Amino acid sequence: MMASLQRWINEVAAPEHEAAEPDLRLATAVLLCEVVRSDYRIEEVELGLMREQLQQQFQLSGEQLDELMIMARQEAESAVDHHRFVRELRDHWGYDRRVDLIQQMWALAWSDGDKDALEEHRIRALADLLHVSHSDFVRTRMVEQNRAAIRNSDD
Repeated sequence: MMASLQRWINEVAAPEHEAAEPDLRLATAVLLCEVVRSDYRIEEVELGLMREQLQQQFQLSGEQLDELMIMARQEAESAVDHHRFVRELRDHWGYDRRVDLIQQMWALAWSDGDKDALEEHRIRALADLLHVSHSDFVRTRMVEQNRAAIRNSDD
């Protein structure tokens, strides 16, 4: 795993790509990680859901998922801003796929049973940067809020 991580770091740091473009998997993982860490509490239930979301989207092996989760966390913690990740997704994904990503963010925010105002603020900012309409921002929030309410009523 460390050899793969080092290989990836070397590729990103290659001189021919001074400002190397992130791949779509890393861009997605970093933005999801931003939501997970936005309330200053990283909870296992959130990390587990994030892992599931990435697995479903990209069909990665367990080792690849581990690497992606580590890289995403490192990028989220060290990046000055996340515009390069947002731009990558905005440039390569259609509108519906970006809306789906916002819905995944809401699922993460509600996964621990409670949405924090800081999570909502971060999702709102990312939705704006991803050019997702306010109506879709609200609609996806309501879908995930209702799912959380159903989950909590079953407990």
